[in-house]
Amino acid sequence: MWFHSSTCWLFRSSAPPFDINQVLIPSESKTLHLYEARYLALLEEVERLDVGALVSIRGIGRVKIMEFVQADPYLKGIVIPMQDNNSECVSEISSKVSELKEALYSLNSLEIKLKAPKEELLQTCIAKSLTWAEKEPSVDCDEAFVPSLAERISFAALQPVTGSTQSELLELQREKLRAMDVRETLERIDDSLQLVRKSISMVVAKLAIQSLEVQ
Repeated sequence: MWFHSSTCWLFRSSAPPFDINQVLIPSESKTLHLYEARYLALLEEVERLDVGALVSIRGIGRVKIMEFVQADPYLKGIVIPMQDNNSECVSEISSKVSELKEALYSLNSLEIKLKAPKEELLQTCIAKSLTWAEKEPSVDCDEAFVPSLAERISFAALQPVTGSTQSELLELQREKLRAMDVRETLERIDDSLQLVRKSISMVVAKLAIQSLEVQ
């Protein structure tokens, strides 16, 4: 949970309920089943199960930890927003955002043609992240913590594609960690474009194999 405190935020947290390599980037959502008391203590209103609680979380933006003020019963500290430096190249960024969105739409159109397990959701992870990124986030927080539209969309491409192999998922995690350190939106968009084009080629190849199996 986060608490607004003047120009900074006071945060409280326990050890993360997932591995650091599963970093949650802006625009990405995840559903967690929490059952340990230290995690449940962070929550106010949740959907209770027989054991623990089911919680949906979403990455909004990056923050910089300025000071730890408490260790027990959960970590507590002061953070400030960390956003990209985009004082220049506004027109170039806008053009690249349009290019990235077009590539994401193409990837999504191809991805939904792939055979998917019955438990697979109809909407792809990329489509969900892009839909959220394009809207003005409706969150109860200081707007200074919400990234710009271009920055949000630059992260939306960093989602798994249906049928990704374990090695492909590991490579994606490395890309996510790198993207979190990048401070220029244009650089992240260029990286995301390369990733999307690579994913498009991968899905096209899988669709070709799928069509041969049908024949």
